[in-house]
Amino acid sequence: MIRNVLSIAGSDPSGGAGIQADLKAFSARGVYGMAVLTALTAQNTQGVTGVHLVPPQFVADQIDAVFADVRVDAVKIGMIANAGIAEAVAAALGDRRGIIVLDPVMIAKGGAALLAPEAVDVLTERLLPLATLLTPNLPEAAALLRLPVATNRAEMAAQAERLRALGPAAVLVKGGHLDGDESPDVLATADGLYWFEARRVPTKNTHGTGCTLSSALAAELAKGASTDEAVAIAKDYLAGAVAAAGKLSVGSGHGPVQHFHAFWKEGQ
Repeated sequence: MIRNVLSIAGSDPSGGAGIQADLKAFSARGVYGMAVLTALTAQNTQGVTGVHLVPPQFVADQIDAVFADVRVDAVKIGMIANAGIAEAVAAALGDRRGIIVLDPVMIAKGGAALLAPEAVDVLTERLLPLATLLTPNLPEAAALLRLPVATNRAEMAAQAERLRALGPAAVLVKGGHLDGDESPDVLATADGLYWFEARRVPTKNTHGTGCTLSSALAAELAKGASTDEAVAIAKDYLAGAVAAAGKLSVGSGHGPVQHFHAFWKEGQ
């Protein structure tokens, strides 16, 4: 049976991040993708130039419409933008407990803020306890905890455990912002810490990597993988997508990853 996975996130008209990246990753990982929009952005590979937010009630209406008709096997939450939308999402999902992957989108690749400061408390108090898996990068983990950004593995591990104490069943802190040739991630679960190693790929085409990873995680969890299995599979998929990103020719800034690297033929 093909699983159904819902993304609740913002739109990226250039196609590399947000809802567009989520739906591509869902398809690449073999699940049926659905989308609830929280925001429209004007952005490309060089940055974000505008954001138009969807009214919180209409975000809730979209979620209700999907759940009223479709079996939802997992939910991925990305950009929620402000406190009102965070409250609406939390209320709409609160009685529909299931697999939820929460990617706390706070800052775009080009540096634009995508989460209002007053929304951090709502995110922490209302959405984190609903999450099966929380997937912050180092700046996002630090912002959620109001701590300095981790600069080494020990600090990463400590922040992952502190975040899990706030309610998520598991936390994956992504180490892509660390210095050096390695890009390790740490998974904190009730059973302990798991490290996932990866070599850093020398490329500027990393637009939407966080969206893509969290969507792949939601897909694998929906298909029945354990959390550590899902992380291993999703990281391997993302590594391939980043490695093949240079075969695309999209924009002049941070280009997108190649979501369909396993399917598109050379030169296609």
